[in-house]
Amino acid sequence: MLPGGAGAPEVVRPATTAEVAATLRDRPGAVLVRGTATKLAWGGEPRAVDLVVDTTALAGVVEHVAGDLVVTVRAGTTLEALDAAVAPFGQRLAADPVVGPGAAGRGTVGGLVATAATGPLRLSVGAVRDLLIGAEVVRADGVVARAGGKVVKNVAGYDLCKLLTGSWGTLAVLTAATFRLHPRPAATRWVLVPELPTGAVVGAIGALRRSQLAPAAVEVDWAGGHGRLAVLIEGTEEGAGARADAAAALAGGRPAPAAPPWWGRPPWPAGGTGLRVTFGLSGLAPLLDAVDATGLPWAVRGSAAVGVVHAGVGPDHEPAAVAAAVVAVRAAAARAGGQVVVLDAPAPVRAEVDVWGPADGLAVMRRVKAAFDPGGRLAPGRFVGGI
Repeated sequence: MLPGGAGAPEVVRPATTAEVAATLRDRPGAVLVRGTATKLAWGGEPRAVDLVVDTTALAGVVEHVAGDLVVTVRAGTTLEALDAAVAPFGQRLAADPVVGPGAAGRGTVGGLVATAATGPLRLSVGAVRDLLIGAEVVRADGVVARAGGKVVKNVAGYDLCKLLTGSWGTLAVLTAATFRLHPRPAATRWVLVPELPTGAVVGAIGALRRSQLAPAAVEVDWAGGHGRLAVLIEGTEEGAGARADAAAALAGGRPAPAAPPWWGRPPWPAGGTGLRVTFGLSGLAPLLDAVDATGLPWAVRGSAAVGVVHAGVGPDHEPAAVAAAVVAVRAAAARAGGQVVVLDAPAPVRAEVDVWGPADGLAVMRRVKAAFDPGGRLAPGRFVGGI
């Protein structure tokens, strides 16, 4: 997804924050930032882009304060490289985002923050916005700003870290991020719950959520009115085993030696349509019923215990039918207090439906965009409302 004007956009590969700043200061035109491109096709398609800032050379750990469970890392660092750097200290960045089908790796730190991509561990550690405690960015005019951890200069009046998370590269170019880390668990145990009707699946999720077992993750894999669960228990060797046994008894499952093959994987194939669906927890059952009622063979996977799942359908359906189904699911999600974003879809489907849908607070988002990027240079059109 690299639209351009007269030709392909210029690609630059800065290795430092200063080089990013000089690039934005000296080169006019619209800018798109990319890392390893695992999520480049997600979201809205930006309008004509003149310059692509490739962050893959902007990589590496800046500082790791193991005693404080804090790490500062450059934005082009892959999540695998970050994990390898902190693992010897018994630590991890507990972010495990779902990426598109066929993606080579889990993406970069910058992509994680830009898309606010979530994964199974959100139940126990929170969302990306809860893990990001500091940021270094370059504004569209080339000015460097820092906020949060390791503060040098704050952007007065804004919580920059929260604003950047999920902004899809439309506010500033992230060059470094500071994260709160978590200890690696001494033991992990898995519980698999076999296929059950929708009502029983929803009941098992609720029972696990209300229990004192503190599962690290509860994931659902659902299609056609039936679903199965996978539960991750983390802790000490003795404690995790006992809690896993209790979770199995509570949810009607059994202990298992490993995660199921669908764990953390997107539910749509290459060329298909993928949605991110949020909802209030009490609205899960009617939402799944609404998905089933569209008549298309949607698969739904994700963290139903925190109200975030992904839904997907293959490419062999009429674009108008897929778009109509998205509208129906979007209405059901709204009734459940959530929303639907079309993350990935072929061009004919995108032409039929707004990938973002209606958004509360759009006027405020436009004002924030105008304050950070008054010229509209950064990823123009990629975010909600054409921001």
